[in-house]
Amino acid sequence: MTFAILIESLGITPNASLHGYAIDSMLEMLHWFMLVLFLGWGSFYAYTLWRFQQKKSPKANYVGTTSHLPTKLEGGVLVLEVVLLMAFAAPIWAARVDQFPTGPDVTHLRAVGQQFLWNFQYTGPDGEFGHRDIKLVTTSNQLGLDRNDPAAADDLTAINEMHLPVNKPCIIDVMSKDVIHDFCIPNMRVAQDAIPGAVIPCGSSRSKPAPTKSSAPSSAATTIP
Repeated sequence: MTFAILIESLGITPNASLHGYAIDSMLEMLHWFMLVLFLGWGSFYAYTLWRFQQKKSPKANYVGTTSHLPTKLEGGVLVLEVVLLMAFAAPIWAARVDQFPTGPDVTHLRAVGQQFLWNFQYTGPDGEFGHRDIKLVTTSNQLGLDRNDPAAADDLTAINEMHLPVNKPCIIDVMSKDVIHDFCIPNMRVAQDAIPGAVIPCGSSRSKPAPTKSSAPSSAATTIP
């Protein structure tokens, strides 16, 4: 469970991943921080408009303020921003890009973007991806999977539908067949650019079934639009 009153009131997609709680908590802190800054600086701006209006100050003050309070406030805001960045944002980001789940329960799949759809390839019981060849790409074999390869015999493929088990870790290798695509699952708190020629892994774990547009009977289906 996470404290996310503000971001939920702003319409963020309900979280359906285990790692999403840390991300939501970070977003909640940032939004409260921005709200405090907005109210603080807005109030200060309104005060200066009232305090230094022409009626109260018909002659300009060429000396200005001698207080060091504004400098101290700006320094405090800078320190708080550094703390948020280094103590919260950086560790969360590092955990997402450097630490990936391992073990027999991990679901490993590929998400391959192309205009205008997503292809998904799942490893079978052998845990290995089958060989792909661009020469084998057809309308019925969008990934160019070589079915003569023993490792490809048990691979599963799908178009525009991704199915993930609940409460089990997964690794999604994001890649592209043509141009840069945006692989994004808001309720899983996963977003990654698919770049041609690069294989970029994303780790995730589902905590509950996410909303789906799929008509498939599986309650753990997630549809990628």
